[in-house]
This record gives sequence, C-alpha cells and structure tokens, in this order.
Amino acid sequence: MNLKEHIRSVPDFPKPGILFYDISTLLAHPVAWKTTVDRLADAIRPFKPDLLAGIESRGFLTAAPLALELGLGFIMIRKKGKLPGPTVPYTYDLEYGTDTVEIQEGAVPPGARVVILDDLLATGGTLNASVQLLRKVGADVTGGACIIELTFLKGRDRLDIPFEALLPYDE
Repeated sequence: MNLKEHIRSVPDFPKPGILFYDISTLLAHPVAWKTTVDRLADAIRPFKPDLLAGIESRGFLTAAPLALELGLGFIMIRKKGKLPGPTVPYTYDLEYGTDTVEIQEGAVPPGARVVILDDLLATGGTLNASVQLLRKVGADVTGGACIIELTFLKGRDRLDIPFEALLPYDE
C-alpha cells in the first residue's frame, strides 16, 4: 500500500509558503492507518523499547496505538504548562527565542529504554529536545521514528539516535 496516497498536502498552512502534510486523511482510512501502525512497529522493534514517548500532539496519535500494538507503556512529551502535577522541563533554542517541553516527574523509570515518536520530522529541533529531556530523567533513548520525514530540512542530522521514517519527502 502506498501510504503517501493517504497524506493530504495543504498549501500555505499555517502561513504562506508552507506546504503542510496532513495525516488526518491517513487516520480516517482504517486500512491505511493499520498499515502505518504495523510498519512503524516493524521499524522500532529493533530498538527494543520499554516505553514509547509521543511528542505533542500528533505524536500522541502515533505513539499511543503503537504502544498498544507492542504491549508497551506510553508517555507524553508536552509543551510547558500542559501536564498536571510536578514536571521535568527542558528548554531549547529556536531560531527566534526558546521553547520548553516537559514530561511528568517519575514517568520514566531510570534506565528505561525509550523510543520517541512524532508524525513528522522537519528541522529536528523538538525531537532532539525530547531526546535531551528523556536523558535528563535517566532514560536510555534507543531510537526515534516518524511517519513523514522532510529530508530536505536535514532534521535527522540534529539527532544522535537511530531514526526511522516511513515516508520521505524530498521537496
């Protein structure tokens, strides 16, 4: 099955000049979505995870069903102020400013093997920050995966973990 046929391209979103790759159409097609989950499962099994971490918000859609499929736990990496209770933050630089991602304190047992998931890898900044956050709390980040990779943005170059993507887009 060609999964790219189930990805909708939306020009000029969220601002002019940006081509947005929308997975809503993929999620709405049960056979394509099941195929996606199965292929992601095959891609991350070699990383031998104990837990899957999903990056807000579409990473939740990717990691949660995959965790069920593999019989693993799932944790959320969210923007600052979105999680209840004590959290552990990691602040990282953007082109014009900073951003912060957080996980709940105690969500990851020290030494747990964690794989990070999101829907799309662009510049790699948020995924790299998520790796650093998980390491900060003692996780062994064994890999990462996404449905889509915008290869021309070279986000993979910012990562120091094994990384898999199902659908490369070269432009």
